[in-house]
Amino acid sequence: MSRARTLVAGIGNIFLGDDAFGVETARLLAARDLPDHAEVVDVGVRGVHLAYQLLDGYDILVLLDATERGGTPGTLYVIEYDGPGGAGTTPAIDGHRMTPDAVLALLDTLCAGTGGQRPRRVLIVGCEPASVDEGIGLSRPVSDAVPEAVRLVEELLRDNAPDLARIPAADTSTGGDKA
Repeated sequence: MSRARTLVAGIGNIFLGDDAFGVETARLLAARDLPDHAEVVDVGVRGVHLAYQLLDGYDILVLLDATERGGTPGTLYVIEYDGPGGAGTTPAIDGHRMTPDAVLALLDTLCAGTGGQRPRRVLIVGCEPASVDEGIGLSRPVSDAVPEAVRLVEELLRDNAPDLARIPAADTSTGGDKA
């Protein structure tokens, strides 16, 4: 069975504590035996590079990132990204700190000039941070959530059907405390 081509991108700044969640999760995923349809990259703070890489034609984009949603630190979220948060807003393009809105807005601009297309589906696997203050290293709750995030992404990749129907379409939250 043909699988949708998937890019898993770890984003974040390793010098801002738990903001490195996506980078650390991508590092562990890259060492795993993943399906052939999936590619894992550590984008870090290079959002412009991510937009250009997406021009290679991916069906699904899975972003790994620290995601503040008011939950307990270490809580994991799977979020279906369906566009920018505010109507009529134009995201600022900052090559070192781009939100999903900004990356996809830049991608849309690039696609218009090249005839390319953005991924049909964008999911964010996020983790509630404890701290994104200056400092190297993840907090304990976020560090403990990384192996669960790896398992979650592996599950998403395994369930990656050509029509994308089996990938969760809702905001799903799982607790960061593991038994």
